[in-house]
Amino acid sequence: MQQDDVSFRQLMGDVRPLARGRDRADVASPRRGPSDAQLARRASAASATSDGNYLSDDFVELIGAHDPVEYRHDGIQMGVLDRLRQGGYAAEARLYLLKRPLEECRRELFQFIRDAHHAELRSLMVIHGRGREIDSPPNVLRSYVVKWLQQFDEVQAFASAPSSQGGLGATYVMLRKSERARANNRERQQKRRG
Repeated sequence: MQQDDVSFRQLMGDVRPLARGRDRADVASPRRGPSDAQLARRASAASATSDGNYLSDDFVELIGAHDPVEYRHDGIQMGVLDRLRQGGYAAEARLYLLKRPLEECRRELFQFIRDAHHAELRSLMVIHGRGREIDSPPNVLRSYVVKWLQQFDEVQAFASAPSSQGGLGATYVMLRKSERARANNRERQQKRRG
């Protein structure tokens, strides 16, 4: 024990303890303003929220390169998902995200879903590609697309396309009816009943 104490003192050499009061934060000195980098990050964050885009670009759980994806919102019948998975609904609009930066894909998907719902489209296709490895860029994008689609209230269900229509590199998306379409549907039902 004695020998360890001596070697420690030798290692520390001429190191001296801090003077009293120097181990506390200096609150008396004036604060400096934010750096240019901090200002740029703030401006970027403000512009991201100004368009209402709430899609998260945080950590994503990567989907296996050979795993199909599917999702259905509570209350959606399994038959709708089965028909979607088989390509039974013709895509009324398509979004191509191949070989684009992730941030651009996030913006494009948000606007695409918003515009499609406003135009009362129901069946969409998102082409994102698929890589051979789990961490390949197309597969990372595919994982984010799955995460983002689940964040939309307008999305009722989605599933990987059949192999004849893009396979794991494309996803069919089913949107819920707009309020106007639901009102028209109710009106038609009432007319039929008399």
